[in-house]
Amino acid sequence: MGNCWPKPVESLPSAPKPASPVPETDDDQYKPSRHYRNNQGSSNMNTTNVVGNHKLLASPKVDHHHHPPHRRPHIKEEAVDVAPPTVAPMVTPNDNIVGGGKIITPNLKMFTYAELRSATRNFRPDTVLGEGGFGRVFKGWVDEKTYAPARVGAGIPVAVKKSNPDSEQGLSEWQAEVKFLGKFCHPNLVKLLGYCWEDKEFLLVYEHMQRGSLESHLFRQGAETLSWETRIKIVIGAAQGLAFLHTTEKQVIYRDFKASNILLDSDFNAKLSDFGLAKLGPVNGNSHVTTRVLGTYGYAAPEYMATGHLYVKSDVYGFGVVLLEIITGLRVLDLNRPSRQHNLVDWAKPFLAEKKRFRKIMDPQLDGQYPSKAAFHTAELILKCLEPDPKKRPPMEEVLETIQQISTIDMKPKDTKAQHKADPKQPANQRHPNHHRSPLQTKYASQGAIGARVQKKQPGRHSY
Repeated sequence: MGNCWPKPVESLPSAPKPASPVPETDDDQYKPSRHYRNNQGSSNMNTTNVVGNHKLLASPKVDHHHHPPHRRPHIKEEAVDVAPPTVAPMVTPNDNIVGGGKIITPNLKMFTYAELRSATRNFRPDTVLGEGGFGRVFKGWVDEKTYAPARVGAGIPVAVKKSNPDSEQGLSEWQAEVKFLGKFCHPNLVKLLGYCWEDKEFLLVYEHMQRGSLESHLFRQGAETLSWETRIKIVIGAAQGLAFLHTTEKQVIYRDFKASNILLDSDFNAKLSDFGLAKLGPVNGNSHVTTRVLGTYGYAAPEYMATGHLYVKSDVYGFGVVLLEIITGLRVLDLNRPSRQHNLVDWAKPFLAEKKRFRKIMDPQLDGQYPSKAAFHTAELILKCLEPDPKKRPPMEEVLETIQQISTIDMKPKDTKAQHKADPKQPANQRHPNHHRSPLQTKYASQGAIGARVQKKQPGRHSY
């Protein structure tokens, strides 16, 4: 494994509110709204269920007294209970072995604003990797051992997410990122290196993911076509990350599973990013959490959109939507398609259920290069994930096992011959799905949460 998450510290500070403050809304009380716009550990916890190679890290004790008073603003009762870590990011391996790799347990580094400004060359526009509801993501360079700012090309690249003062996302999302990514260690969750809060500035520092988001590879015009094997590899990685979150001691509901939040490293290993909307799952025998509706159009489960009831299996629905996008090469919502095809889920369901029809919606850019049997089993899995009743959806552990079984199915010679025949009735926009970008998707599909301010995002970039 070899690449694990930093330990969290015990309490995360409550910082001064940004210029455009986070709405004073109780996330545990569902407050319905007619308008949805698109785009949140205890110190003695050790291991959890094993899904892939992972470990839930313990929280070290930290001496808070050496930090100057202005670094430790008053902590409100509802604030996430974490305090500034020691600045030195010392990495010391322990004796715990998970999946054949050592677990490293450094503290998250508390960066200064000046350090991050230097690392990103004063947040220069040409260093922007992407933009979402929280703010822009910049590429920076830091020393591999000390994380001190480094010259371009020296040290290691990092992604620095900087809050937008005008965004409705702010302190609560920033806290949630540190709360969850600062506690969990898993190869399919993006690695958080540290954070910064000074005055009205909230920043997060992550490992840099070389190949950007899955969204950019599926939908960006001119992007190189992903092979069937690569797509399944990405699906397995994303499923492992989500299954891990669902099987921790305190279940975590990711709440914003979508293609733009799946980042890829140089080998197309998938890692989940953006935990600003993550929430602990039901407790005390409850079946669901009732909360205000946040998420992304098209990916959010219908029961959640309708009632505010958030289930662990609400994430499974989002997984099914992304899996459908992966095999079709089409966005979940696209107004450039004929009216009956605007919503991919509604339009594709009848095709998924029949062997003779599902090939018509397979991504034509695959050019028939996929195992027919594997593709149909994938279609069956998508239907299970998209069940309207969350109780009928399979748990992520079962979904992961099914995907792993599908990955073992090889393509037969007859597959290429049978699937390579063009369907004359196939709509042109399906034959070349990247030739048209939907204004709806430009605005909504990868911009953040329902209930958060919609912001422009450069297509094909990162979404941390």
